[in-house]
Amino acid sequence: MVPLPHPKKLYFYIDPEIKRDIELAKQNLDSLINDLDISCFTFRKFGKNFPKKHRLSPNSLIQTALQLAYYRMYGELAVTCESVSLRMFRGGRTDTVRCATPEALRFAQAADDPCVMREMKVALLKEAVEAHSILTEQALQGQAIDRHLLGLKLQAIEDGRTVPTLFMDTAYAIATHWRLRTGQVASRTDSVMCFGPLEPDGYAVCYNPMSEHINFSVSAFNCCEQTHAERLAQEIRRALGHLQELLQPSHTA
Repeated sequence: MVPLPHPKKLYFYIDPEIKRDIELAKQNLDSLINDLDISCFTFRKFGKNFPKKHRLSPNSLIQTALQLAYYRMYGELAVTCESVSLRMFRGGRTDTVRCATPEALRFAQAADDPCVMREMKVALLKEAVEAHSILTEQALQGQAIDRHLLGLKLQAIEDGRTVPTLFMDTAYAIATHWRLRTGQVASRTDSVMCFGPLEPDGYAVCYNPMSEHINFSVSAFNCCEQTHAERLAQEIRRALGHLQELLQPSHTA
């Protein structure tokens, strides 16, 4: 083996201007930290093995639960992004699964409706899970829309062209105002990663499904009076428990 030289301590000259910039950066970072509202918890009623027994995607079931939780809080679905990896492509990074589907809305509307029979709720749940699974597979194969549209917009800017009117449309602005940022960061270690919302009035939910439990982190910003990380965390717990009861009615909570 080639011997390595001993490490040497590096000395930096910090002039007054750099020192001011560092202090300002510290203040800005402290402000961001103080504004972040985080709730972490472990859902212990089931993990990824339970959906598999019912031939359902664990990730898609969790995403459907997130839609139900948000719907119970706000009476509507959120514009939701879930990051997926494009590592099967050379130079691929990520794209987006849009989880707020018509199927998820139909299930959320029926979930707490006493006039809807349990069998119908189960059928709607499975349709929502399947719809998400199909979108995920399409995104993994490079068939999602968001990175493609972003590329077209950035190419127009780079070429000095007029940005297409699509990107100026109110509908596009609404469709890209991500109220719910989600992501599965799976790990063999019993841990969970945290990240922040994409919008001032949004949430971020990260999760790590283990065999018999699921680790979650939920975050929001304190500056927004309409969001509350702990309340959404409670609704996620309740939604997951509800899905378990639908799929396994003999289960005792």
